[in-house]
Amino acid sequence: MNFKRILSLAAAVTAVAAAAAVCVVAASFAIYAFAREYIGPAGAAAVVAAVFALLALAVAWAATRKVVPKARAGAPPPPASPVDRVVAMAKERPLLALGAAAVAATVLIRNPAMVTALISAFVAGNNTPKPPQ
Repeated sequence: MNFKRILSLAAAVTAVAAAAAVCVVAASFAIYAFAREYIGPAGAAAVVAAVFALLALAVAWAATRKVVPKARAGAPPPPASPVDRVVAMAKERPLLALGAAAVAATVLIRNPAMVTALISAFVAGNNTPKPPQ
C-alpha cells in the first residue's frame, strides 16, 4: 500500500467514526427529550442509559459470537463425548438443566457423605492400580 492510500483509508475511518458519534449524540438527545415529557429528567436520563446499554450489549454479543463452519457433505460427524452430549442437552433445554442442577445441589448439600465420596473419587482419578498384562 502506498502512503496516499493509507491516508485515504484513515480519513474514511475518521469520517465514519465522526458520523457515528454525531448519530449517537442526536439519538440520545431525541430519546431524552421524548422520555422527559413522560417521566421527568432523571427518568429520561435513566432511559437513555438503558437504551444505550442494551445497544452496547447487542453489539458485544454480535462481535463475540462464534461462527460455526458448515459440515462437509460426505464426512460423518465425529462421535460426541458424554460431556458434549450433556452440554448440548443443556443448551437445548436450559430449564431442564437448571432444574437438574438444583436437584443435584440439594442432594449434595443434604448429604455431605456423597460430597466426600465424589471428591475422593475425583482425586483418585486414574491412580487406581491396573492389573499386569
